Amino acid sequence: MSKTILLVDDAAVVRHVVSLTLRKAGYEVIEAVNGNDALHKLAQNKVGMVITDLNMPEMDGIELIRHLREKTAYRFLPVVMLTTVSQEERKKEGKEAGASGWIYKPFQSKDLLDTVRRFVS
Repeated sequence: MSKTILLVDDAAVVRHVVSLTLRKAGYEVIEAVNGNDALHKLAQNKVGMVITDLNMPEMDGIELIRHLREKTAYRFLPVVMLTTVSQEERKKEGKEAGASGWIYKPFQSKDLLDTVRRFVS
């Protein structure tokens, strides 16, 4: 499986911190600013996992997951939500859409990497 991860978040500082952590651990990172940007970049790149924020303009993380799960090529692609939202209803909505996991901001680097390693070796 590809060690390339697509990171989707509208906050530049979050993209920077997550990308830095992942790159130090040996992963390649492609960054996208929202779901639409993510779909465009997925069409051009092979990735082993997607980490996406929940709340973003244009297309949020749950809508992105729904789009991915509709496509055969991405049906089993691991998609982890990275968000500050801890409301059970939104978490349930993410799982129903097909989220593979959930990481809450702020996060510890170890927790992020442990989660990524569960899906991408």
